[in-house]
Amino acid sequence: MEYVYSDRVKNLGGNAIREIFKLLQDPEVISFAGGFPTKSTLPTKLISEITEKLMSSSEAQDILQYGETEGYRPLRYTAIDYVKRYGIENIDIDNTLIISGGQQGIDLTFKSFVNKGDVVLMEDPTYLASLHILKTYEGVPIGVKSGDDGLDINDLEEKIKKYNPKVLYIVPTFSNPTGRTYSIENRKAIAKLTAKYNVIVLEDDPYSELRFSGERVPSIKSFDEVGNVIYITSFSKTLAPGLRTGIAIGAKEVIRKMTIGKQATDVHTCLLSQAIINYFLNNYSINERLEDLKKVYLEKKTAMIDAIKKYMPKEFNYTNPDGGLFIFGEFDSSLNIDTFKIFPELVKKYKVAYVSGHSFFASEDKFNTLRLNYSNATLEQIDDGICKMGKFFKEILANQNK
Repeated sequence: MEYVYSDRVKNLGGNAIREIFKLLQDPEVISFAGGFPTKSTLPTKLISEITEKLMSSSEAQDILQYGETEGYRPLRYTAIDYVKRYGIENIDIDNTLIISGGQQGIDLTFKSFVNKGDVVLMEDPTYLASLHILKTYEGVPIGVKSGDDGLDINDLEEKIKKYNPKVLYIVPTFSNPTGRTYSIENRKAIAKLTAKYNVIVLEDDPYSELRFSGERVPSIKSFDEVGNVIYITSFSKTLAPGLRTGIAIGAKEVIRKMTIGKQATDVHTCLLSQAIINYFLNNYSINERLEDLKKVYLEKKTAMIDAIKKYMPKEFNYTNPDGGLFIFGEFDSSLNIDTFKIFPELVKKYKVAYVSGHSFFASEDKFNTLRLNYSNATLEQIDDGICKMGKFFKEILANQNK
């Protein structure tokens, strides 16, 4: 049988992290690759208790029935108050859409706005799944320069003028992959500039609740005066990724189009998951849970930073974020280190894994970079794995100097 695939997928490769997982079936491999929550933090007992209460209620059969595409109505009302945490005010139920995880919010936005050949601007580097999703809609990613405080506003304006983009996609708080956070001034400038040029902003915010230090920063959506910002968050990092539930907030017309797109994808997000999250938000303290999570992740981040300082070559530069789940590293450009090419050798020789940083770039391939996740490994594995990585890279550098 000869399969004739659509133009959208015939040349499409797999998500880099998902492909890496195929190499990690060996239980001895220490993985710093995926952004998985620490298993022990997943609230199995709590979710079991909530589920039992829901299934014993008069609403049980309705929860197991088909539901509205827009989402479980009680959760949509709860979401109106919930997003006030991010400075988002003056919205109603028609500004909300419950999505099957934050990644679906990216997909529905691109589905709603991107035609073949349309440009989408993205911070360089950016969340690699956004690049993968964009390719399925045959859009063109263009990277925008960035620094410790956020996007380079001059570069952003130049590229808006040059490419006339449909969408700007960003992860402004504890960015995946760098862990950086945009300043308030940078957020205001982005909101103002994109409104001026009629560019949709997709603000992806899965990590902002995992802040270890520094002051909380309001969302870019909170500075939206014309309705061009779509804000998406999820409960994957704060409750459980297996619930596959998130929230999209946007102008009513935009939410309506995204809802139509969702109807063709999965009809609606799992009602049981939505009901569980709604019950939790209305009967338990999200802040108490977050404090417990942050203690765990801060300890792990600190352990990884300490291990990097102790074991990695001095030519390795890295971020030290105030929250989130990732550290981004880069070797001096003068060195001949290709983190993508040598990755299989590291896994085979030392049984340690990372994600090569080149997968996160829209406009260039920086093969001297890598992303490290600290949430999915134990403290002992973090020290042992970084020690082995350091030994591996020092061996490479020593061989280069022979």
